[in-house]
Amino acid sequence: MGEQLSPEEKFSLITRNLQEVLGEEKLKQLLQERELKVYWGTATTGKPHVAYFVPMSKIADFLKAGCEVTILFADLHAYLDNMKAPWELLELRVQYYEQVIKAMLESIGVPLEKLRFVKGTDYQLSREYTLDVYRLSSMVTEHDAKKAGAEVVKQVDHPLLSGLLYPGLQALDEEYLKVDAQFGGVDQRKIFTLAEKYLPSLGYTKRIHMMNPMVPGLTGTKMSSSEEESKIDLLDKKDDVKKKLKKAFCEPGNIQNNGILSFVKHVLFPLSSEFVIKRDPKWGGDKVYTSYEEVEKDFAEEQIHPGDLKASVEVALNKLLDPIRKKFETPELRKLTSQAYPEPTKNKFAAKGNPKNATEEDDVVPSRLDLRVGKVISVEKHPDADSLYLEKIDVGEEQPRTVVSGLVAYVSQEELQDRLVILLCNLKPQKMRGIESQAMLLCASVEGDPRRVEPLNAPEGSAPGDRVYVEGFESGKPDDELKPKKKVFEKLQVDLKISDECIAQWKEKDLMTKLGKITCKTLKGGNIS
Repeated sequence: MGEQLSPEEKFSLITRNLQEVLGEEKLKQLLQERELKVYWGTATTGKPHVAYFVPMSKIADFLKAGCEVTILFADLHAYLDNMKAPWELLELRVQYYEQVIKAMLESIGVPLEKLRFVKGTDYQLSREYTLDVYRLSSMVTEHDAKKAGAEVVKQVDHPLLSGLLYPGLQALDEEYLKVDAQFGGVDQRKIFTLAEKYLPSLGYTKRIHMMNPMVPGLTGTKMSSSEEESKIDLLDKKDDVKKKLKKAFCEPGNIQNNGILSFVKHVLFPLSSEFVIKRDPKWGGDKVYTSYEEVEKDFAEEQIHPGDLKASVEVALNKLLDPIRKKFETPELRKLTSQAYPEPTKNKFAAKGNPKNATEEDDVVPSRLDLRVGKVISVEKHPDADSLYLEKIDVGEEQPRTVVSGLVAYVSQEELQDRLVILLCNLKPQKMRGIESQAMLLCASVEGDPRRVEPLNAPEGSAPGDRVYVEGFESGKPDDELKPKKKVFEKLQVDLKISDECIAQWKEKDLMTKLGKITCKTLKGGNIS
């Protein structure tokens, strides 16, 4: 595929749009001698989303340059990363990833026969690989292992040993896949430098490392499988794509942290020689761009309206997604999708026609709770109870919610005013002294000392409506309303605690928003209610 290209042209194609290359001179020298062997790996955890088109379009560049490309489905890594993928789902998720990534590559015209697909556990459980893991673990310090995984492995206060093994295993993959180079996002850089430091100590060659920039998601932050609002799923319907793009961060003239522009740069232009901004004739009609720089310049100068940019990307994106959606309409792939990513609120074991069993077997998981950051916009004494506060709290909806709480004895009105708090928003509304409370304000308390109560705190910079989730349960959908008879919150509440570091947790997993951890001020070891 790259026979007609000179080594210099191959180098240019291989490195275009990359943020960094470690071993650039080695890459140039190798291309003078033969074709490059490169691999890209993906841990089979959350469902792949449209940001995966970024590495896919780069893989297309590698193939055009004549590279031999291996795609690794890192199933063992998925389990080691804080058990993001349960062991019993690993094989199903590998199958899902293989089907969906092949569909993506076919969508952008990449011939699959030029690629090699490998599953991690096909070689990572071998005697030789296992011995190398032990050899490496005798050299790598805990500090280096933790530092290497800081941007990739989920960080917790008390990390599991599995997360510390993760970077070393990724380093060894370079040797066992027999490649010259590894390709990944710039968030992998510390793992790459660990590989460069330690592989020679095992007698193995130091590899080349090529890094893509991190592409912002629709909210202006990293696109993530666990942040529903930041991503577009590969199987999202056209209406869902439209809704998500409409909500996407795309400030007029702002080219920083703009996920829409980044998608044009890193996906659409590498796949096509032009991009069309579709506009109403009264605003000048359609305009064809042949370079990304022209698009960025016109957007920065507000010659392109955000609405027109979003609408044009929507058209181009749906062209990429249509073949994938069509492929996954088959009964076999629909079944695979539901098995690999089961809805946590759906009962998998209930006998048909027996609603009693269905009720008893419902999964009681924290993702069923609609937990949100709220901002107290007004607070006053309840007109019929001096021991209660009547609060109006903004939770990111059109109207603030009315909340009745018993915080009078613990927190002054001044302390509560404008404070960011944590609310449970899907309890059935309940009247308290004649006034309906539309949410529950979560607080830390100390058993046996009723005078010690503190509202939970949101991370700095949080906004009303920000979702609060339990680490490891990011992707589940909250119930519309928790049914009182099922006592879902009461069952979960038993394991809601405050850690010794004053972090709110459920079964020792942190409560979080996209900006950080939920905390309280002083009540170490307290309960949450």
